[in-house]
Amino acid sequence: MKGEEAPPATVVVGEEHCEMEDRELTVRKTTLFSPGDGLEAYDHRTGELAFRLETYGRGGACGGGAAAGDLALLGAAGDPVLTVRRRRPSLHHRWDGFLGDGGAAGAKPLFSARRSSILGAGAGVLVDLLAPAHAAAKEFRVDGSFPRRCCRVVAVASSVGGEVEDQETVVAEVRRKVDEGAHVVLGRDVFVLWVRAGFDAAFAMGIVLVLGRITGDELDGVLGEELLLEATSPV
Repeated sequence: MKGEEAPPATVVVGEEHCEMEDRELTVRKTTLFSPGDGLEAYDHRTGELAFRLETYGRGGACGGGAAAGDLALLGAAGDPVLTVRRRRPSLHHRWDGFLGDGGAAGAKPLFSARRSSILGAGAGVLVDLLAPAHAAAKEFRVDGSFPRRCCRVVAVASSVGGEVEDQETVVAEVRRKVDEGAHVVLGRDVFVLWVRAGFDAAFAMGIVLVLGRITGDELDGVLGEELLLEATSPV
């Protein structure tokens, strides 16, 4: 893949979610009854809670301007930092991300994610930034398979001076979690979200929430050894 250097900082939800170093979050499902419901993300370095998922309309504690069925990404203190909402009607299973609880008057989405018929099955999701953001890339695509916990978010460089740069950079990656002590690959209910330095971790989590809704969480057949990812971060 071309483009070894990290792109300029991508601030979508907030600068506080963009760190100067690569970051790893351990994400685990807390509710197994419905795909994507109940998630907690912990910082690998500190072990502290970084984000958790709340689903509006299913006993969640959040209110504000959210509607039933909305997905709320909460910070460690329980404050809503991002709300993901399905757009209706939509022919392409489109989801929009809003700042906070998404209930501000005249609120416009920060980003929009949609299924792509061009890409293959398993991921097939494109994400567009809609609100102003400090980023060279305005479009992202997901390569790989989220149900297999084996996919990457790729930033597609924007045009510069009327010319399109031939540069694509992996800015986030979902991969299987490995118990380093036992050298055992954990189940899909626990996985790793790797975030490149300067990339908005809350935005990356928002993409994970959308992937869980668009691609589902079911697999055909059994995972093979070739689908298991190494426990090291990508270069």
